[in-house]
Amino acid sequence: MYTKNSLLQDIEKMGINPQGTLLIHSSMKSIGLVEESADTVLDAWSEYMRDGLLIFPTHTWKQIGKETMTFDSRSLPSCVGILPELFRHRPGVLRSLHPTHSVAALGSMAKDYVSGEETRVTPCPREGCWGKLLDLDAEILFLGCTLRSNTFLHGVEEWEEIPDRLDEKTQHLTIISPDGKEYHTDMHRHNCLACDDVSENYIKMEPVFAKRGVVRYGRFGDAKCVIGNARQMRDVTVEMLKHEPQLFTTSEPVPEAWY
Repeated sequence: MYTKNSLLQDIEKMGINPQGTLLIHSSMKSIGLVEESADTVLDAWSEYMRDGLLIFPTHTWKQIGKETMTFDSRSLPSCVGILPELFRHRPGVLRSLHPTHSVAALGSMAKDYVSGEETRVTPCPREGCWGKLLDLDAEILFLGCTLRSNTFLHGVEEWEEIPDRLDEKTQHLTIISPDGKEYHTDMHRHNCLACDDVSENYIKMEPVFAKRGVVRYGRFGDAKCVIGNARQMRDVTVEMLKHEPQLFTTSEPVPEAWY
């Protein structure tokens, strides 16, 4: 059974900067048996990153527009796993007010990082939390999950203005802040007519990233971890999109000649 100390040792071996910015996509079940379960996992990451900025996605795209048109940041649960859901409730953690692609952040920079999300009109705008990962030279960790979870690549496609990624129509959404204040936005949702979900094909970038030295690997408990630099992932992905802007509409591998 893994303990907080053994998990801290795993983190140190990954070479993550404890004073930097780290966003974690996660699968709790992949880690194995942990003493006191998910709380211990979050304790380990919070302790290691106490001098940096720790971020978990707390997305609600699955519920918004289907079950509700209101994002109540206080109560609407995340649709991306148990660790983000528990993390957003922790003392000192701030949740952004993006109605479909919110994140939760812990650290001295958290307030500035999550600010302004109630004004966004697309899922991953350059000036929003996903774009700020570039400004902060962040690392992105895939903890027991694949690069299919790489929301950041949605951002890259959005910033590069790849056609057929956003719905031309908007949804009028309501946002409720922690203090009960109400905001409204008209959101262009993710939409691809050529395939059901382009993110299913983001996994094809892993061998490209590995060949270019953009990602490295580690272990956290039983979980395989992939760690990548946001700026480098953006640069290499843009290079591949110049070859084929609709790269992610199929599962065909990226041609090796391109990289």
